[in-house]
Amino acid sequence: MTGGRSGFDGPLTGQSWDMPPFADRADAGRRLAPLVADALRVPGGDGTPIVLALPRGGVPVAFEIGAALGLELDLLLVRKLGVPGREELAFGAIASGGVQVLNPEIVATADVRPEALEAIVERELAELHRRERRYRGDRPPAAVAGRTVVVVDDGLATGATMRAAVAALRERGAARIVVAVPVGSGDACAQLDVEADALICPVLPRRFRAVGAWFDDFEPVGDAQVAELLARAAAAART
Repeated sequence: MTGGRSGFDGPLTGQSWDMPPFADRADAGRRLAPLVADALRVPGGDGTPIVLALPRGGVPVAFEIGAALGLELDLLLVRKLGVPGREELAFGAIASGGVQVLNPEIVATADVRPEALEAIVERELAELHRRERRYRGDRPPAAVAGRTVVVVDDGLATGATMRAAVAALRERGAARIVVAVPVGSGDACAQLDVEADALICPVLPRRFRAVGAWFDDFEPVGDAQVAELLARAAAAART
């Protein structure tokens, strides 16, 4: 396996692996941290950088990055909009603050009717608001205006969720947006490389498959784990 588990010397594009490159999400976060540190050495934002995780899978990855670099950790809530009957295929995404990103090609190809689209958006908005209450309570989102923001997920498949995240951060006035993921598809990374100010994606397979294929352990992340990691990050920040 080129690169092994000792670290990455650069993007592992088109490589073949006899085992997944990452043990789990925490392992991915620890190995992304030095790449993020390099990206943060480039001037572009005022104030202390902040790490924002996309719940739920991005939280364990982002926690390790924040812990390694001593940066504040918060959440950016985004919900994927899945094609009816093929929910793993995203035709768009929504983010806190009312940002909505749609992929017109997938909407047309999958024949997502307007009434179905409206119902899906309404359902996902309800879940987004539920999670905001569950994770934040009354605490407002962290301020990002004028700051460098590192936005983290556990991988990029279609990229719709991350594109919505980047759009939301632009609206909130982020000075520089660094997208950091352990693995991604070529198409999604090409889009994000344009829309973000910097993209970190060390594993770029020729044949992508699913995000979980590149991890030994890709168990679902639950609300309790998200809350625990946020509490640990907050406690570390206080000390």
